[in-house]
Amino acid sequence: MPSPSGSSTLSKPAPRFASIGSPYFGIMLAVMAVVLILSNIGASKGVVLGPIITDGGFFLFPLAYILGDVMSEVYGFKVARKAIITSFALSAFASLCYWVIIVLPGFTDEYGTAKQAAIEGALGPVPQIVLASLLAFLAGQTINSWILVKMKERTGEKTLWARLMGSSVVGEFVDTLIFCSIAASVIGITDFGMFANYVLVGFVYKTGVEFLFVPITVLVVGYIKKREPSYGPVAA
Repeated sequence: MPSPSGSSTLSKPAPRFASIGSPYFGIMLAVMAVVLILSNIGASKGVVLGPIITDGGFFLFPLAYILGDVMSEVYGFKVARKAIITSFALSAFASLCYWVIIVLPGFTDEYGTAKQAAIEGALGPVPQIVLASLLAFLAGQTINSWILVKMKERTGEKTLWARLMGSSVVGEFVDTLIFCSIAASVIGITDFGMFANYVLVGFVYKTGVEFLFVPITVLVVGYIKKREPSYGPVAA
């Protein structure tokens, strides 16, 4: 029956989240950090596939968002935010390590000089690329995680597919727009048409991959929820 204040005594149950005591979170965090670091290396290479303009990290980056979705759904926004910040910091640290490795004095013979040039070409941190990738990841992943958790507060355990797809659309758009705006000139994009192509293709591709993997993401989320002792029983 209604309470004296006129509101129902039945309140919506709070969304469930697990603690991070099990190994699953640590494994996903490690994979996310590695994916981001490798994506930053690949992003320095512009890639042309027919009419499509993208970069060398295009096939890796959606995996970071899928992992972010799983962590946000299972562990909540605060834990997911820690994972995002940790991956951000590790990627920045990797870029610093590349710089130190490159500036260390090496052998001056023909082989040593060739090796130095190869290392500089493969690992040489382009500040603009690193800045673009880190800022885009930080903003896009944070928004993605926040939206997913807010949607879960409204729907509980229901309509996971809608949370995954809805949060991905916004997060990937923010990520793609920030990255392309900062990194376009370094990659070799020189006019608005190429820039629009880069943004549109990047957004459609990354969002499409996430949508394609929604059934698998749902299965992974369900698997981890059932094995996280602190999550509790999962309703069918």
